Amino acid sequence: MTGISPAISQKFHPKYHPRPIFAALFRSLTQAFLDIAFYLLHYMIDTVLFDMDGLLLDTEPLWGESMLRVARKHGIPITRERFKETTGLRIYEVTDYWSVKFPWEGSSPVEVADEILDDIITTSKEKGSVLKGVKKALALLKAHHYKIGLASSSPYRMIDELVSHFDIKHYFEAIHSADRAELGKPHPAVFLDCAAELGASPLQCAVLEDSVNGMIAGKAARMKVIVVPDALHFDDPRFALADAKLGSMEDFDLGVLNRL
Repeated sequence: MTGISPAISQKFHPKYHPRPIFAALFRSLTQAFLDIAFYLLHYMIDTVLFDMDGLLLDTEPLWGESMLRVARKHGIPITRERFKETTGLRIYEVTDYWSVKFPWEGSSPVEVADEILDDIITTSKEKGSVLKGVKKALALLKAHHYKIGLASSSPYRMIDELVSHFDIKHYFEAIHSADRAELGKPHPAVFLDCAAELGASPLQCAVLEDSVNGMIAGKAARMKVIVVPDALHFDDPRFALADAKLGSMEDFDLGVLNRL
């Protein structure tokens, strides 16, 4: 470049021009933003699945009352201490188990299960209630356009009657019972089925549960799990598997989901 000093020539040489550096930086930032957007679209929680007994409604202790009442009527020698043998089983599986361990005359296991179901529904309507913080949490999620599902081990007939009776059914876009799934909790089927109906990826779901079996089911489904144990079981070390733990549903807010 005749007539131009070497310093000026070097300054304008493409090798030394800053534009390629800025272009590379722009490409890197663009890719970073795309990666963040992909993560938010595919992994950000937009769906919340609830258990029912002991989480939405204070009906968990009433199961024991109904089971004992019906068992005594049929002469089945079950005690509260032996309930732990059937923890996590669905009611029809419970009475099948009883029929093997404590054979009785008369009604079939299915008929006994149906009696227990009738009793627990009636008792829940009389003595049960919506737990504190539940309606506020459901309304908050609804207002922020989260998809909301209910996935319970209780029979569908019981779920439907109680959520209607306690006026919370309208919050749920999908309701699933483990008695319609291949296996009950701690198998993840009921959560996966509910998420599928809502069109949600398991990775976009958060589960709220009060039990260890429910927590395991949620984790097995590859969902985030928030546990809300009752006071008696709050310090159970197995709840360390959960992603978050609350003292009650009154402690729930959107910040809990955002921190998952």
